[in-house]
Amino acid sequence: MTSPSPAVLEWLERLIALDTTSRDSNLPLIDLVAEHARSLGLSPHVFPNDEGTKANLVITVPAADGATDGGVMLSGHSDVVPVDGQAWASDPFTLTERDGRLYGRGTADMKGFDAVVVAALGELVAAPLREPVHVALSYDEEVGCIGAQPLVDGLRSVGLAPRVCFVGEPTSMRMIRGHKSINLVTIRFHGLAAHSSLTAQGVNAIEHAASVVRYWRERADAWRTEGPFDEAYPITYTTGSVNQIAGGNGVNIIPAECSVTLEFRSIGTAADDQAEIDALIAFCTEVEQAMQAEDAAARVEVDVRAQTPGLDTPVDGEAVALGEALGLLAQDDKVTYGTEAGIYANAGISTVVVGPGDIAQAHKPDEFIEVEQLAQCEAFIGRLIAHLRA
Repeated sequence: MTSPSPAVLEWLERLIALDTTSRDSNLPLIDLVAEHARSLGLSPHVFPNDEGTKANLVITVPAADGATDGGVMLSGHSDVVPVDGQAWASDPFTLTERDGRLYGRGTADMKGFDAVVVAALGELVAAPLREPVHVALSYDEEVGCIGAQPLVDGLRSVGLAPRVCFVGEPTSMRMIRGHKSINLVTIRFHGLAAHSSLTAQGVNAIEHAASVVRYWRERADAWRTEGPFDEAYPITYTTGSVNQIAGGNGVNIIPAECSVTLEFRSIGTAADDQAEIDALIAFCTEVEQAMQAEDAAARVEVDVRAQTPGLDTPVDGEAVALGEALGLLAQDDKVTYGTEAGIYANAGISTVVVGPGDIAQAHKPDEFIEVEQLAQCEAFIGRLIAHLRA
C-alpha cells in the first residue's frame, strides 16, 4: 500500500485538530496556513467576510518570471459539517489511523485535499514554474457554497484570473465534469395565535405551511416521473425535498409561527432553477393571501438562502485537457452532490472536480479517508508541478 509523505500526514493532523464547523469561525485554520505561506516567502491574500468572523484565503506561487496572470487554481474549502449527535469510535478532531484508514471530521470532505496542497507549497516555491499556481481555501461551503463567490470577487480585486481550476472534493481521484445545482429556500409563515378551542380566532401557521410542503412534494414527484432526465447522473432527474420544519409552542395553542426549509438539486440550467424558485414564490403568495383572508396581518416570507450553480464542463475544456495530460480520464458520468466548481466555471475558469476520498464517507460518523487515496492525490499534485516546471 502506497502512503503519502510525512508532511501530508502532519498537515492533515493539524487541520483536523481545528474544529471549523460552519457555524464557527475558520480563522484559526486560515491563519495557520497563511503563516506557513509567509514562512515560504509568499504573500497570501486573506479576504474576510463582512463580519470579520471568517475568511477566504488565496496563496499564489508566481511563475518563474514573477507573473501571476492565468495559471492553475487548486480549490478546497475549510469548513466541515457538525458532529453533533453522531457516535464516533474516536475523537472526531484527532486524526486516528486504523487499518489503512485515517479517521476524523473532514478527512474526506475535504481536509485531505487541503493537506496535500498545503504540504506541496514548499515544492511549488522551489520549482520554477511556467505559470502560477493558486491555492484557494474558502469558507462556508457546507452551508450553500456561500464563500465561493466572495472568493471569486477577491481574486478579481487583486488582479488574479486563473485559467483552470481543480476543485478537490472527494471523487476517489476521478475527474468529474458535471454535477447538479443546489438551491436552498426557507419559508416563514406568520399567523395568529389563539386558544386551540377557538380556531376561528387564529391563523394556523403550521396548517398553511403544510400546503407548501405538499406543493413541494408534488413538484419532486413530477420531476421523478416526468423528468427531464439526464442518464449521466446516478439519480437521473432533479430532486426536491423538505428538510426542516419547525413551529408551534404548545399543544393547546393555534401556532402563530412556522418555518420550512426545502431544497432542490437540479440537472437544469440556472434559468430553469430561477423559474422554479419564481413558481414557488408565486405559490407562497397564494398561501399568504389565504392567510390574510383570515387575518390581514398574516404574512409569508421567502428567503432564498443559496443558489449554487451546477457544473457542465465540456469534454474539450481546458481543465479536462490538463487533467488528461496529468493522467486522469474524463468521465462520462456526473455526480448528484454540489460543489463550488459551478461558481468558478461561471466566473470564466475552466473547472473540474477531482480529489481524494469517497463522498460516501462525507458527513458521517467515523468519517475516513484511505491512506492510498491521499498518496494518489499527492502523486497527482507532483505530476502537476512537473508539468508546470519551467
